[in-house]
Amino acid sequence: MGKDAADIVEATGSFEKWLGKQIPLIARDLVAKHRLMARGSFPFLRGTFYRWAQIWPAVCSDVSAAPAVLAVGDLHVENFGTWRDAEGRLAWGVNDFDEAFVLPYTNDLVRLAASAILAIEEQHLALKGKQACSAILQGYEQSLTTGGGPIVIEEKHRWLMTLLRARNKIPDAAEFWAHLRGSTGRTSSTKISPEAKAALMARLPVGSTDIRVVPRQAGVGSLGRPRFVAIATWVGAPIAREIKAVLPSACVWNQDLQKSAGSRSNIPKLIEATVAMGLRCPDPFFDVDRRWITRRLAYDSHKIELNVSPVGPDELRLLQAMGRETANVHLASKSAVPAIRKDLARRQPGWLYAAARDMVNATMADYKQWRRASEGGRE
Repeated sequence: MGKDAADIVEATGSFEKWLGKQIPLIARDLVAKHRLMARGSFPFLRGTFYRWAQIWPAVCSDVSAAPAVLAVGDLHVENFGTWRDAEGRLAWGVNDFDEAFVLPYTNDLVRLAASAILAIEEQHLALKGKQACSAILQGYEQSLTTGGGPIVIEEKHRWLMTLLRARNKIPDAAEFWAHLRGSTGRTSSTKISPEAKAALMARLPVGSTDIRVVPRQAGVGSLGRPRFVAIATWVGAPIAREIKAVLPSACVWNQDLQKSAGSRSNIPKLIEATVAMGLRCPDPFFDVDRRWITRRLAYDSHKIELNVSPVGPDELRLLQAMGRETANVHLASKSAVPAIRKDLARRQPGWLYAAARDMVNATMADYKQWRRASEGGRE
């Protein structure tokens, strides 16, 4: 199972010590992350993929013995969003591949299902846990059968944009830019390295003016790593590009592979494979090299958010779409697909809910321990 999985506080300390050997960490952002982890079970899940990687093979021993794919790793219901493709169309899919790693295909399904159950228990989704798991698995199996394909919000998927607007309370452009400017610079003592600044400036279009580069505090799982945003004016209107440090997956920490070839990020390989096979609509503004991830920030690029009340029956449809997109990622591991189909056929009905429930119980035990430690002054 990797390192000693007895204590979430010890595991966090060990992981962050390893992380600090990879990149310079921002202590203030780590403190913010620890507080978010104590605030609710869902942000705790988002912030602790390293713990998931550590305990899930033992908690779900049968389910984790499954065909391997190049997986998302840290998949959950808020890890989906929109972007503009080269034709200006709005595409939708997995938003963050930071933890991409070769894992059993079941890892992504169980983690997505567990996150849905936690969201239901925190009253962010108006569903039953078994309903949510069935919808995810239905979308996944349908996509495997049809061969998958990109999800582009045009004629076929207008319902998805309607749901995103209802759930996210999407701001207009003026509100977005006001919020972005107000949410940056909070860790103003953090300095961007010359290398990172050069990479970020290279992603701005020629003719950009009024350029302001500031630290940005965002997300949960990646809090603590260097992240900066360049806000500029181009052709009379604001634009923004974000850069954050690339890291190997937390699975590397768990498997003690720091000095192996597996310690490099799998993000470029996974995205290139899905695009090449026509499974993902490419984002022309998303770029990954050995050190940095850069992307466009804009008011028309949205992540799924669970900070509002449930919005109705289309939530089952949304989870089906998440299952479909998960299959899109796994279909890029083409040679594994026949084995995945065979493995799915042998599993008993309800297997996904049972495994997700086991991981929810394990996560809740860790969460309660983390809260007790936080209340006692330990982080």
